[in-house]
Amino acid sequence: MKNFKSIEICAGAGGQALGLEKAGFQHVALVEIDKNACNTLRYNRPNWKVFELDVHEFDASAYQDIDLFAGGVPCPPFSVAGKQLGEQDERDLFPQAIRIIKECNPKAILLENVKGLLSKKFDSYRKKLNKQLEQLGYFGQWRLITSSHYGVPQLRPRAIYVGLKNEYASYFEWPKRSNVVRTVGETLYEEMASAGWDNASSWKEVANGIAPTLVGGSKKHGGADLGPTRAKQAWKKLGVDGKGIANESPPPDFEGMPRLTIKMAALIQGFPKDWVFTGKKTPAYRQIGNAFPPPVAEAIGKKIISALNKDGKKWQNGKVQELNFVNTL
Repeated sequence: MKNFKSIEICAGAGGQALGLEKAGFQHVALVEIDKNACNTLRYNRPNWKVFELDVHEFDASAYQDIDLFAGGVPCPPFSVAGKQLGEQDERDLFPQAIRIIKECNPKAILLENVKGLLSKKFDSYRKKLNKQLEQLGYFGQWRLITSSHYGVPQLRPRAIYVGLKNEYASYFEWPKRSNVVRTVGETLYEEMASAGWDNASSWKEVANGIAPTLVGGSKKHGGADLGPTRAKQAWKKLGVDGKGIANESPPPDFEGMPRLTIKMAALIQGFPKDWVFTGKKTPAYRQIGNAFPPPVAEAIGKKIISALNKDGKKWQNGKVQELNFVNTL
């Protein structure tokens, strides 16, 4: 079986990288500026080549004709929680993504961002990006993916772009929704009960739903809590106190609503139990809050590999499947 290779920018704590690894990609370069996130990547995967630097300083010309270029560029320029300055925001790294794609000429591209990027306000910005990528030889589409449709116990809608060279584009098919729906209670029960909490079983019944999007990863806004008032209210309905992050699971005689621990927050994002986040509590939580759920990256990565292998149905129009936003919410 062919060994598919990839490079990734803005790798964070490895959510997308881990999912793509499970899909079958070997990472030859992961670029991340945050020291704690880089330490997390190195701790969990010593074999990954991690570049701790600003994306502007990364030269990808040594990775000519790589199989996949992936990246989750910063979301604040397009987030409804921010000013939505788009390309006027100095944190917009899509231009750097385009530069790197030119340098390494990958067969496929995977980009992810907040759903705000798909709003009408940014129609012209997306069209500009699409045109630049088409000029580089890629046929692609944006799609709104809801993470809970792929076995992740939270909503977390993401704007996803997949583009492939013409030779492979007609073989790409978006992954179908999973039949498995994971609730917060099912996902976290073992951890909630790990210190002997007497009411863990009762809590599990209350937490019989999907979590809101896990937020709180912003350096500007904050500390280790589960986000703004609306998010905290949604967590409260699931029996979780969203005002902070606990150091330990609830003890046997605990009363009231428990808080998530770092490990629990990671499970909500779809990370495996053994994935370790380095740094103190707030930096560790920030890594989790900014992550791309590994199961979603894995599902999309498998479909990209199928296209690169030219497996399955070939689409008549020679492009990635057309997109209907209504059917993907």
